[in-house]
Amino acid sequence: MFKIYHQLAKFIFSTKLTHNPLKYNLFSKYLQKWHQTAESRRMPWVGEKDPYKIWLSEVILQQTRVAQGLIYYEKFLTAFPTVFDLARAPEKKVFKLWEGLGYYSRCRNLIATAKHIVQDRNGCFPNTFSGLLQLKGIGSYTAAAMASFAYNQPFAVVDGNVFRVLSRVFGIETPIDTAEGKKQFFQLAQALLDKKNPATFNQAIMDLGATICKPLAPICNQCPFKMHCKAYTDRSITALPVKQKKIKLVHRYFYFFVIEKRKKIAVRERTENDIWKNLFEFPCLEALTPDAEKSMIELALQKGWLPQPLRIHTVSKPFAQKLSHQVVQGVFIKCKVSGRVASLKNYDWLAKESFSEISFPKLIHQYLKENDIFSA
Repeated sequence: MFKIYHQLAKFIFSTKLTHNPLKYNLFSKYLQKWHQTAESRRMPWVGEKDPYKIWLSEVILQQTRVAQGLIYYEKFLTAFPTVFDLARAPEKKVFKLWEGLGYYSRCRNLIATAKHIVQDRNGCFPNTFSGLLQLKGIGSYTAAAMASFAYNQPFAVVDGNVFRVLSRVFGIETPIDTAEGKKQFFQLAQALLDKKNPATFNQAIMDLGATICKPLAPICNQCPFKMHCKAYTDRSITALPVKQKKIKLVHRYFYFFVIEKRKKIAVRERTENDIWKNLFEFPCLEALTPDAEKSMIELALQKGWLPQPLRIHTVSKPFAQKLSHQVVQGVFIKCKVSGRVASLKNYDWLAKESFSEISFPKLIHQYLKENDIFSA
């Protein structure tokens, strides 16, 4: 069988690929023959036709490891079996289930889209690529995935796995994070797509990227395109795909005051258009530099958060969380107060047992767990 594969590949790659439908069709067949015999990912959403479940899996898996995403996907389906259940759920419950996934704008979009589908479309998702693109939080990748998997429509899915496979196999050096690159890769993927079996093709090429053509340590000796892969032949695997933009990380330094009064602790929901919107936090001050505990305590005293005489119990080690464009360091200053704290009148005072019902950023969650403030 592998002899047949190599004969097909030799025909495809022996000359420069053009928009010849026959050659592109052979590429598709070659890929799908590998997929039929390979140990591909066996995920519960593979082969799924329900647009709600496909949408849920795609939103969860964006920028999330598959192993982690699978756990969240199953939790969400158990809690919200249909889009009606999700749309009608209390938002705090949805955020609590999302806790730990990060990128909370995705969760806000998830809630907004579920409500729109139920309130304005009677629970029915659009059945066209253009219609799906109109939904909040759905871009071309998710729309193509839903159109091909749910409705078997001929739209190529181009995710990180597909970028990697195509850039390496065809030796494409155009940066994938540019408009030109995205257009070039989408056009190539669309030309290669098996129009009669788009769902199978999309799953096959994504599985190839996820299991064989991996970012680090790809398993080239098991790749069906090994003998005809431009990057493998040129020994440029680690150089592809190319990214033009380098993310400049901003470092931020937060000081959280864990203020306890009569066995309750002050918390509030973040509502600003900043990181962690809709998540809960302790009274917080931000410094320009690390090691600013003393000045932050003095500022908290000035703001009336802390009374005199001051009783600070502990100052934690720094905890860190890396976001897409930021690295946040948090130090937790724990203290007890008695009487009324006027400047914290807009905060909620919750018993520690209630913390399991609200959503915290990962950084705060790490502190709570390590200090056994609630069972996590």
